[in-house]
Amino acid sequence: MVDRMNELEQWQQRMMQCETEIGKGIIGQKDIIRQTILAMLTGGNVLLEGMPGLGKTRLVSTISKVFQLSFKRIQFTPDLMPSDVTGTNIIIKDQGGSAFRFEKGPIFANLVLADEINRATPKTQSALLEAMQEHTVTVGNDSYRLEEPFLVLATQNPIENEGTYPLPEAQLDRFMFKILVNFPSKEELKGIVDLTEGLQMPSIQPLLDGNGLMTARSIVAQIPIADAVMDNILNIVMATHAENKYIREGASPRAAQALVRASRAKAFMEGRMNVSFEDVKYAAYPVLRHRIILGFDAVSEGVSEDQIITDILNSLK
Repeated sequence: MVDRMNELEQWQQRMMQCETEIGKGIIGQKDIIRQTILAMLTGGNVLLEGMPGLGKTRLVSTISKVFQLSFKRIQFTPDLMPSDVTGTNIIIKDQGGSAFRFEKGPIFANLVLADEINRATPKTQSALLEAMQEHTVTVGNDSYRLEEPFLVLATQNPIENEGTYPLPEAQLDRFMFKILVNFPSKEELKGIVDLTEGLQMPSIQPLLDGNGLMTARSIVAQIPIADAVMDNILNIVMATHAENKYIREGASPRAAQALVRASRAKAFMEGRMNVSFEDVKYAAYPVLRHRIILGFDAVSEGVSEDQIITDILNSLK
């Protein structure tokens, strides 16, 4: 047990160093950086929602540098085709005749930024489903395994914006977290201007690699969860299916799995070998807010997913 604690503390310190290094290139947004790291520690995909210009793309780029991960950016537009994401078979001609060769698309990277994902058509959005869940890409009769670690960080504009397509529930469920990127405070805005308009940009140092991240993941997965905490997680998910005029559809079983993994990662980042009720409460918002489908009453009364989650958590105290 002592050895496990020493190993946990060693890797927790390394991840904290990575978190600090990412913060050098991102002003404010500390909670967003922390939640993104929690998702990386559990192999979960992340959906970042916010207005353009709030540093979502910069965050993903900085993470790729700190963790030394191969990085590809896909700009989702209405004319983007599924083959532009996954790749396609092309004909190669030589003296012996012609043959098909698979040309890999930008999905073949450790870290894929799906920028403004809800500006593409549902057909193209669905091209990500298999990659996000199975970490494979199938083109024709052939399947190709994606290199680990693999995760998708997608950005989307609020659905009220012109020219957006709401993501289908099946795809939303593949995202472990939905993180809301809010407008910065006046002080943070000044820091952003100073950083981006300064003569010298901060130097981001690589601190970890893909193998190191996979090792940290294996340690997170070994953190035990007490029966009472597990029961609390199950009660939270089941409460989204109880009679509630604000909820049309509750969270899927993936929500419970995500809450378990995210709570373990939160405990890990705080150097603990046990999951607390506070870990679960912290993880509930990014895990559930995109898995609850609002009913008519919620939309008409302006009740948000986060308000509903707060009510559920308060009711289970």
